[in-house]
Amino acid sequence: MSSEGDLLHVVTRDDLSPARRAAGRALMWGSFGLLLLVALAQALDAAGRLDLGLTDWRPTLYAYAFWGTCLCIGQVMLKGEHGKRLVFVLPAALFTVAMVVFPLVFGLTIAFTDWNLASISGRKFNGLDNVRQMWADPFYWNALWNMVWYVAAILVEYAIAFGLALLLHSEIRARRFFRVAFLLPLMLSPVAVSWMIGKSMMEVRFGPLARLARELGFDPSFFGSPEVARFWIMAMDAWTFIPLMMIMLLAGLQAIPRELTEAARVDGAGPWKSFWEVTFPLMLPVSITAILIRIIFKLKLADIVINITAGGPGGATDTVTSFIFREYRDRSNVGYGTLLAMVYLVLIVIFMTVLMKLADRWTRPRT
Repeated sequence: MSSEGDLLHVVTRDDLSPARRAAGRALMWGSFGLLLLVALAQALDAAGRLDLGLTDWRPTLYAYAFWGTCLCIGQVMLKGEHGKRLVFVLPAALFTVAMVVFPLVFGLTIAFTDWNLASISGRKFNGLDNVRQMWADPFYWNALWNMVWYVAAILVEYAIAFGLALLLHSEIRARRFFRVAFLLPLMLSPVAVSWMIGKSMMEVRFGPLARLARELGFDPSFFGSPEVARFWIMAMDAWTFIPLMMIMLLAGLQAIPRELTEAARVDGAGPWKSFWEVTFPLMLPVSITAILIRIIFKLKLADIVINITAGGPGGATDTVTSFIFREYRDRSNVGYGTLLAMVYLVLIVIFMTVLMKLADRWTRPRT
């Protein structure tokens, strides 16, 4: 039996006739040609070169679904048992292309057009005009600079989350109660937080916190100056998402064997030295993961800014996402807003790629 090997996972070669292979190729390439023909016809109709009376891109969607089905069938006809294995992967890949690649290509076509929903002229190609407008737009660059401050604040959030995780990991009374209580902000949506705290409790005229600040002799306007407004935006966002980092770090602390910390204590290491030389190095992979996930959430920050300050005062609290949202909603500038979103997407991909490479280098075992 050992000489025969494990036959359970061995796929024998199918005896596929040349006619079946040829039919499989014809089915795949014929359906693909039909997809290209339908997409070309719709593109010409959208550009005004043909008058087919098509109101949406539904025919291309149907042609894409038909091509995907023919592709799966053609793989089985062409490769037999190996093709059946591919059928388990192809639908997911085709769905990803439909949900990610196609919208991305469509967004790129919009990014280089002058398309304002308030204009009766409709969409028209304007070349690099949107790029030039973005380059000279001080509000967009200000939003990018604000994102630097918002992302840098994650280091403070990480320190607070680590401290809370250490506290909840220690032997304190009502530890289970505090674990649930500290997770409550994570159960609230940022929109609810912005309305309950920013629009209600901090409201400059009738908010209880503003009234308390006025009675204590402080400025009751929490969002009047750029620096103070930016601070409170970061504070509310941190209050919402610190529990996410805390629970990840707490899980990492619970995974550390107690024998290691006890051995360090036996060797004479105090609490601070034991933390820096044992706990923190072992927690580095979990810490980096928590920080990366928090950065991803931070780069999408928009709802708190939109609901409380709408980017004010003077764009001081704007994030890139909130600025793009207002470009769509307030100015109805779809073409320019799409270009800003595409540029921001490229910056995020580059930034996260560099961070992940650095994280891989920091967490790689050193020999």
